Amino acid sequence: MDVLDSAILGIIQGLTEFLPVSSSGHLELGKVLLSDESVPKESMLFTVVLHFATALSTVVIFRKDIFEIFQGLFQLKWNAEFEFSAKIVLSMIPAALVGFFFETEMELLFADNIILVGFMLVVTGLLLFLTDKAKPTEKNVTYGNAIIIGISQAVAILPGISRSGATIATSVLLGNDKSKAARFSFLMVVPLIFGKIAKDLSSGEISAETPNILALSAGFITAFLTGLFACTWMISLVKKSKLKYFAIYCFIVGLAAIFITQFHA
Repeated sequence: MDVLDSAILGIIQGLTEFLPVSSSGHLELGKVLLSDESVPKESMLFTVVLHFATALSTVVIFRKDIFEIFQGLFQLKWNAEFEFSAKIVLSMIPAALVGFFFETEMELLFADNIILVGFMLVVTGLLLFLTDKAKPTEKNVTYGNAIIIGISQAVAILPGISRSGATIATSVLLGNDKSKAARFSFLMVVPLIFGKIAKDLSSGEISAETPNILALSAGFITAFLTGLFACTWMISLVKKSKLKYFAIYCFIVGLAAIFITQFHA
């Protein structure tokens, strides 16, 4: 994988991690379009680097919120910060269980399964349309909501289902305030991303060969910078109910992926 391809995939990851169009699905499409022939272990290292970059951009944007979450957890006092921290922990459980018990099965779904990506992008589009039609409220995420949103996050492991789209849509359709739904969605994934990165690095499955530092750096920098932009933009879009444009985009890309796959079958 050369530097230009890495930079392009970094931009795709940075934008699609936060915008509701599925980062996993677009990375699969991007690898196919760029004819990425990296061996699996090299591809895994690159994926880890990109996810670390977008997780870091989330930390930068929500640094104050993350500080308050840690404060709430370590103070052990039943206050608003502790409750929010507890809801974040609850929301992580479904995805963590799926990742732990069904990791092999999930990995098989990412084996150039473009037709699945196409169908799941269409599903994402439907969710976004429904979200835009929801009435504004000022409701906070409840404990029950946190578990249901966590289940949506677990389902969004499927390539083509947008994690941010699924979790924000679920939260909004449960009657929660849109800006609070976006904030909760972005914060709930940070511990899972860092946990997955640590697991991948310690698994021994990443190639021990000398990596292409320039290519990895290009991917990291572009993913981090575009992640900062996309995260901020997405929060604004959710507040203004502008997700229908992304729904249309998901429909177009999803149907195109299905058509092209069938045409070349």
